[in-house]
Amino acid sequence: MSIVTLLPFIVLIGAMFLMTRSAKKKQQQAARMRDEMQPGTGVRTIGGMYATVKEIGDETVLLEIAPGVHAVYAKNAIGAVLEDSEYNRIVHGDDDTEESSDSAAVVPDDASSLTGGATDVTAEDAPKADLTKKSDAAEAVAEGEKDGKTDGETDAK
Repeated sequence: MSIVTLLPFIVLIGAMFLMTRSAKKKQQQAARMRDEMQPGTGVRTIGGMYATVKEIGDETVLLEIAPGVHAVYAKNAIGAVLEDSEYNRIVHGDDDTEESSDSAAVVPDDASSLTGGATDVTAEDAPKADLTKKSDAAEAVAEGEKDGKTDGETDAK
């Protein structure tokens, strides 16, 4: 056999080696993350539920889903261990940057301050729009007279 016929097999084996290596690396990183869990830490499960760790066993974790509501999960079901600030922002809606920006932002009570030059125009002075469609009504009457039938009749178009 020549080297040309063995080259595709060598490339295939190399690709398989690289893929299994990256998958193994991700598994080790997830295991390290789960080992760093401590009681009181906020976590997200692989199903997307946010909870607080209460107790850690060998293969299981006791999570507090809501105040007074506990559930036992497998350690493999923990998708991410969250920092306290991120957990509070997601679960409780706390945001440190939001508090500082709210105090500086001024929200007007009405839109008059947003229009630039506020003029004193009362409702009587404002021009009134004509909402009737005279041209469409005239066309409908002319069409009804043309063939003698109007909308709603049995033989109407």
